[in-house]
Order: sequence, then C-alpha cells, then structure tokens
Amino acid sequence: MESEISIANLIHKGGVFQDVEGSDIETIYRNISDVISIKNGQSSESIYKALYDREKILSTAVGRGVAFPHAGTNIVIKDDDQRICVCYLKTPIDMQAPDGLKVYVMFVLMTSNNHTHLQILSSLAKILRNESFRNLLKKHTNEAGLLTALNRI
Repeated sequence: MESEISIANLIHKGGVFQDVEGSDIETIYRNISDVISIKNGQSSESIYKALYDREKILSTAVGRGVAFPHAGTNIVIKDDDQRICVCYLKTPIDMQAPDGLKVYVMFVLMTSNNHTHLQILSSLAKILRNESFRNLLKKHTNEAGLLTALNRI
C-alpha cells in the first residue's frame, strides 16, 4: 500500500452499513461479521472471533460515540484487501468508552500489517477532531456523504 493512507478509499472498499442490530457487543460483532466481506476467504465466524477476542482484552471505544474495532491479528493478507467498514448501530451501546458515552458508530479496521494499522488509527483520530465530520456521523451519513467530506478534510 502507498505510504499515504487514504481513509476515503479504505471506507469505499469496506462500505457503510446502517442500523446494525444488537444490544450487546457479542451480537453486534456477529451481525457485522455477517455483512462484511473479505476476499481472502475468511469466514464470518473467524472475523467475529477475531473482533470479539480483541474486544475482550480492552474496549476499542475511543470516545465521542465512536469505536475502532479491530482484530489482535491481521484479518486480511494482501495490502490491496485492506478496508474500513463504517457501521452505524441501530441502538447505541455502552462499551466503557473513556468519556462514558455510548457507541453509535464503529470503524471496523481490516488491515494486513501493524504499520498500516497504526497509520489508519492516527489518521482516523485526526479526522475525528473535525466537528463537521463528527456531525455527519451523528446523522448516520451514507458512504457518498462521508467520502465527500473526507476528500474536503
């Protein structure tokens, strides 16, 4: 992958999912795992297990109603298969965020290496400082709207 990470491109590859159902993290991760697709043949069960096992170690909630779920190991093999799936929850849930707010949107990171994973986390943290982008998230803005905003930031 290029040294400059394009969050917009990664979200375009991963997609935006509205109204993910579940009242607990286990159900939400099962539902997310059922709708996302990865080319390398990972089953939805293996994706679920990777996300849920990581969450049991420490919450991926970062505050402001946002979480960055990711696996403890790389879910994808090829750099070209890396992606971010934006998942708006139908009902916000408590994920023990540092600010105590319930999570309503997840950026599910699917990376092939630790270096890129850290770059993505850093880029997302910077993007989330932008109040207008956070307001779009609160409105459950679709993929086209998010990509337009990201290209402006």
